[in-house]
Amino acid sequence: MNKEGHVLNAVLLSIGLGYILEPAGDETTFLRILEVGAPVVLGALFPDVDTAFGKHRKTLHNLPILVGFLAFPYYFGNLQYVWLGILTHYVLDVAGSKRGIALFYPVWKKEFGLPIGVNVSSERATIVTALVTGAELALIALVVSRLPLGAVDMARQSVGL
Repeated sequence: MNKEGHVLNAVLLSIGLGYILEPAGDETTFLRILEVGAPVVLGALFPDVDTAFGKHRKTLHNLPILVGFLAFPYYFGNLQYVWLGILTHYVLDVAGSKRGIALFYPVWKKEFGLPIGVNVSSERATIVTALVTGAELALIALVVSRLPLGAVDMARQSVGL
């Protein structure tokens, strides 16, 4: 996907996640959206920094980078949602574009993608972005609503939420 697609995905995901985590629809929901939004957008844009150096969709589009950002809140104590932006960037590149990403780079340079993606410049890219975002939010809502409350709290703490 292109930069606009990743920003659209991150903004829609932030709004949806804010409502999933704080469904009241009042000031607390708005504050949660802001709390989630900035780090998710930063994370969603971070993998494409590899267009300035390295190999695009390889250097910063892999599981070791994601694992590093999962550990980020444990060491720095802030921006705990950056990993979510990075993960959704990967999902969008795998499911939304034809090319895919090199998940196991630098060990394995093969790029993985799903056959449902479109070209980055396609006029259907925005629709695909919205559909992928909707699927991500549905999965998050399912996980949050189906897991026992104690398991949700433990999972949130383990990933810095």
